[in-house]
Amino acid sequence: MTLSEFDSFRPSEPARRRREGGKRGSGRRRDSGDGSREMPMVPEPEFTSYYGRPVVKPAPWGDDVAIYLFLGGVAAGSAFLGLGGQLTGRPVLRRNARLSALAAVGAGAVFLVKDLGRPERFLHMLRTFKVTSPMSVGSWILSAFSAGAGVSAVAEIDRMSGNRLPLGPLRKVLKAVEGPAGIEAAVFAGPLAAYTAVLLGDTATPTWNAAHEELPFVFVSSACLASAGLAMVTTPVSETGPARNLAVLGVLGDVAAMKVMEHRMDPVAAEPLHQGKAGTMLKWSERLAVAGGLGALLGGRNRMVAAASGLALLTASALTRFGVFEAGLASARDPRYTIEPQKNRLAARRAAGVTGDSITTGS
Repeated sequence: MTLSEFDSFRPSEPARRRREGGKRGSGRRRDSGDGSREMPMVPEPEFTSYYGRPVVKPAPWGDDVAIYLFLGGVAAGSAFLGLGGQLTGRPVLRRNARLSALAAVGAGAVFLVKDLGRPERFLHMLRTFKVTSPMSVGSWILSAFSAGAGVSAVAEIDRMSGNRLPLGPLRKVLKAVEGPAGIEAAVFAGPLAAYTAVLLGDTATPTWNAAHEELPFVFVSSACLASAGLAMVTTPVSETGPARNLAVLGVLGDVAAMKVMEHRMDPVAAEPLHQGKAGTMLKWSERLAVAGGLGALLGGRNRMVAAASGLALLTASALTRFGVFEAGLASARDPRYTIEPQKNRLAARRAAGVTGDSITTGS
């Protein structure tokens, strides 16, 4: 073999330097031939962002979206309670819950369209149905829910007015579809309460993304709090039995889901849930939820106690939605909440024996 042929098998000088530099920077000492130890020349890299700028782009959403998140929960839970009143023979609870569902979903749609800027943008989302898009699926869920809630609420309004709405022959049709419409709205109540959590978790926002598995349970429980609280405020205690039961279940679910979510999240990504404005709101949310649940359980048959407990539950639900929303925005503004969880996941994979090739290929 000639010298030129031999050189062709040797690594190039830059490649050799990179390989040797990687060994020196691996954090291990090695013998240099004379018995001494060679110190690492390349320190462990410190990851940061460019001039401390955010790594991910913060979601371009304001308070209009946070209000929509809350009102969507109120509407969903109210439709579920409306079905409870329908099936258990509680006409006042049924009426108030149906009207609450329509009012909440209508107001929520206004805030959603306000954030979108133009109403036709919402209609454009209905042109296709994409299972992999939470926004697309959510638009159809909202539309289907609104149809059932609207029909059942109009039937209640017509009944309250003494059948004076100008419906003509459509009144018989309305009475015939009133019950099925109430059931249809209740069927879509759960998806309506949960899809907004999926929408948040599907973004690159660190805290929302880290909580994507448990956040739907938090939002569904929060919807139970809101709707039960509103029913306890607007309905006589003689008919609020289902609302009180839903309130107690909602409190247990809300507190448990939040604790499990925080426990399973990366500790760094969970920090915004306990700091600043978001931390204050979530702390008070838990306190008010527990107080409202105890009031519903122990004193819910007293009208004043029921109303006060209902207001506490409503406020707790709103603070939960606004707190989670604000925590996500705060996590996107600080690059630390993006970089450090990534480093922690990489370290955990390496500790589990996952090689670099496996990480690259996703195995």
